[in-house]
Amino acid sequence: MIQGSIVALVTPMTEDGAVDELSLKKLIEFHIEQGTDALVPVGTTGESATLDEDEHCYVIKTVVDTVAGRIPVIAGTGANCTREAITLTLKAKQVGADACLLVTPYYNKPTQEGLFLHYKAVAEAVDIPLILYNVPGRTACDLLPETIGRLAKISNIVGVKEATGKLERVKQIRELTGADFAIYTGDDATSREFCLLGGNGSITVSGNVAPKLVHEMLMAALRGDSELAAEIDAKLTGLHSSLFIQSNPIPVKWAVVEMGLMGKGIRLPLTWLTPDCFDVVRKAMLQAGVLSA
Repeated sequence: MIQGSIVALVTPMTEDGAVDELSLKKLIEFHIEQGTDALVPVGTTGESATLDEDEHCYVIKTVVDTVAGRIPVIAGTGANCTREAITLTLKAKQVGADACLLVTPYYNKPTQEGLFLHYKAVAEAVDIPLILYNVPGRTACDLLPETIGRLAKISNIVGVKEATGKLERVKQIRELTGADFAIYTGDDATSREFCLLGGNGSITVSGNVAPKLVHEMLMAALRGDSELAAEIDAKLTGLHSSLFIQSNPIPVKWAVVEMGLMGKGIRLPLTWLTPDCFDVVRKAMLQAGVLSA
């Protein structure tokens, strides 16, 4: 089971919106050096919604090839079309991803039975470990614990990213799935409490900016060291909030650029962070010790 800090990786782009392979490779080396436990390319934070299929697969392959087995790679392959999700998942397997993360079909508003059949179809079509991804604030549908429990009985559905921020769901999902099912949070602000309650880690945005601290905080929480986890998390609270001051990944891409790790690039309809937010994000970065005063 993959545990700890699983970074939802930004996709570096040039100012004209092209994928920046050199900066992507630089970011990967940075994360491995800083102790990141696994990487998720082309999730929401990686701007999957605005990459075409070829670019999507190119980013996954670049990450897999650069990582070269040093840490796990969990490819974002979700879609609101089941056939498209199967295609992306199959291609991620072909290029060597360790697992796939599939967001619930967005906009369609499927029923719980529709969600079950969607994930079941992907699992039956592609023999690779699958992680469900529930983020109703973005998708307009909520994958309920009872449906997760049904899906956990499918052998290659191995975990869930639960991004509701509802801490009570850790216990609910655990009781419906079992100890071998991975339960990750997608809510940085509550990730410490989530892991202290029995979660297995965080698929994190904050980890893009302060990977070492996020890793150390989550490891402390997974060991049950609540005091140390809280002490480290106190340095991260500003990031947990300021990185969502505008739509993700707008603030986090700005922060990674400020750290000198990539150039300034984002795709429409997302726009660059507005100047009135610069000081808020910069203050959080200073608090986390990733920028010098």
